[in-house]
Amino acid sequence: MRFVLASQSPARLGMLRDAGIEPVVRVSGVDEEAIEASLPDAKPDTVVVALAEAKARAVLADVVAEHPDALIVGCDSMLHFDGQLMGKPATVDIARERWGRMAGNTGDLMTGHAVLRVEGGEVTATATGTESTVVRFGKPTERELEAYLASGEPLRVAGAFTLDGRGGWFVDGIDGDSSGVIGISLPLMRRLLNEVGLSVVDFWGTPTD
Repeated sequence: MRFVLASQSPARLGMLRDAGIEPVVRVSGVDEEAIEASLPDAKPDTVVVALAEAKARAVLADVVAEHPDALIVGCDSMLHFDGQLMGKPATVDIARERWGRMAGNTGDLMTGHAVLRVEGGEVTATATGTESTVVRFGKPTERELEAYLASGEPLRVAGAFTLDGRGGWFVDGIDGDSSGVIGISLPLMRRLLNEVGLSVVDFWGTPTD
């Protein structure tokens, strides 16, 4: 059984590799904005789970064609701040405006995961869940913030920050699961694997395709 990551995130891939799993990577390419728009009144955890599940199911047909026995994992992360869910900022101006509000305050980094267990080309079990981590943002100087924006990193990540990259300089601390902030919650993934009758150790040391 192959472990398939339905994400192009280098942070998620790196975390899985560091944790002993070499996944097959298949990028979903779902329209995240359309899914969000279809859930205007949904709770934050409902939105991130819906996005994660959509990503996992988007690659299902292609994965089954190559690997009829697989575990497909979809992931989504968004920052819940000031009553608003924030994904990747579309422009530098949006990222700058967000940081103007986030600096010195706290937000909840919401991580949603969906797993599909596939056997003989059929989905035999599914599980979904969320993890929430409080992020305490620092106050970058104007020079620091402009340099961070110019790096391009904030435009590529949910909430316009990273914990494991340059953005880590501007995070004073977190309360909760650090792996979930980076991109894939290892505690949550272990629980979801158990729900579909598998263990993380089933995938330790498996080769890539």
